[in-house]
Amino acid sequence: MSSSSFIQDSCIEFFKKEDIQRYIKDCMSPLVGIIYNEIYPYIWFICMYNVFLIFLTLANFILIIWIRNLLKSGKKLAENNV
Repeated sequence: MSSSSFIQDSCIEFFKKEDIQRYIKDCMSPLVGIIYNEIYPYIWFICMYNVFLIFLTLANFILIIWIRNLLKSGKKLAENNV
């Protein structure tokens, strides 16, 4: 058995212990909360930006359909006038 495999196995066994998992979770919880509170406004900004882009894309799609229908009806009017 190689030394790196032994170290890897011992680390896995160490982190499988319930009390170690609880201790790490308790230590990391405040850090995760601080990070979440710092990026919270940016998450909202990204969400609002995505909603804005969806509405902008929908508006472009509606305008394209509207222009296409105008061009079709314009061609029919031009054909009737000739």
